[in-house]
Amino acid sequence: MANWTDPRATVSAPSSVGTRQAAYDAGLRSYMLSVYNYMASGVLLTGIVALAFASTSAFDAVMASPLRWLIMLAPLGFILVLSFGINRLSTGTAQILFWAFATVMGLSMASIFRVYTGESIAQVFFATSAAFAGLSLWGYTTKKDLSAFGTFLIMGVVGLLVASIINLFLQSSAMQFAISVIGVLLFAGLTAYDTQKIKSMYSYVAGTDMMGKTVIMGALNLYLDFVNMFMFLLQLFGGRRD
Repeated sequence: MANWTDPRATVSAPSSVGTRQAAYDAGLRSYMLSVYNYMASGVLLTGIVALAFASTSAFDAVMASPLRWLIMLAPLGFILVLSFGINRLSTGTAQILFWAFATVMGLSMASIFRVYTGESIAQVFFATSAAFAGLSLWGYTTKKDLSAFGTFLIMGVVGLLVASIINLFLQSSAMQFAISVIGVLLFAGLTAYDTQKIKSMYSYVAGTDMMGKTVIMGALNLYLDFVNMFMFLLQLFGGRRD
């Protein structure tokens, strides 16, 4: 009798595990959907603001004044506040800062509508959307651990930033072409890497107060991947206005 086991226990255990796994998967899908919704809404807001600002008569006056530096540097300020202050911010404040960031990004990107044709902007946008969707899906589903590439990709972005600053003075078209090509590759890799990282974060933040803020930071990272990939592709394939 000491070795007897209740058969109900052996039947219910797999069922219990399956139920927990189903609940986890449902929570993960909801979490990732929230990240993508924030990211897509941020991109949409940026596009609307950029087009509206570029269409106003005030655009030329503002961009010819010192205010242009505020517009250009403001997005970086929001990124720094969100990145380094997220633990001290409430979820509501983080959401407000994310929408404010998307708005000022629209102001800073408005000039593309004065430089490139609307048709080429639309073509590059849809091409970027398709590439982003494929790369993010691969990052979400792949069993390969992409964390080893993270340091390499981030170091590559730092090097790209340094090269871009240097080229502001050199004004080399060949160097700009190389920067654009490398930029597309780096942010393509970061799209897959960040997606996998955001997915892996769910197990740590599920059911905690940090989940809402993790959604915002995940959306911010994917937003930056998308926008940077779009800008580099636009520099490569965008049709300029006469």
